[in-house]
Amino acid sequence: MSDTQVTWLTQDSFDRLKQELDDLIASRPVISEKINAAREEGDLKENGGYHAAREEQGQLEARIRQLQELLRVAKVGETPTESGVAQPGMILTVRYEDDEDTETFLLATREEGGEGNLEVYSPSSPLGQALLDAKEGETREYELPNGGTMKVTLVKAVPYAG
Repeated sequence: MSDTQVTWLTQDSFDRLKQELDDLIASRPVISEKINAAREEGDLKENGGYHAAREEQGQLEARIRQLQELLRVAKVGETPTESGVAQPGMILTVRYEDDEDTETFLLATREEGGEGNLEVYSPSSPLGQALLDAKEGETREYELPNGGTMKVTLVKAVPYAG
């Protein structure tokens, strides 16, 4: 993540991620013990337990770094309570140009909307940026990966009840 990217989180999500980080840091000695115990078994080239423990340690450290960075740049706030304007923490229903169907998604980070079947779009994605602060009924345009543009109309914006 870059230093300029801010992640919007509710206090509940921030607390949940902070607890996960604390739990992961607390488990570091357990992983180290596994590595030491496996190392004492002998030849490291053919020691599956040692390699598995090292892999587990690598994944643990990567998640710790990810959570530390996420929490460092997080903007903690309450879920919006006002409907009608697209903001992070809102469930948006949109209609794309030349399409009768609508799509509903949560405008937030993956960590914020981690549970449930609701699709999550980041406020920093092209679609998210285009819709930020849009009012219901307003049409915005954003750039597609292929260089083209797409018009999208905000049909509905309601607070996420998580």
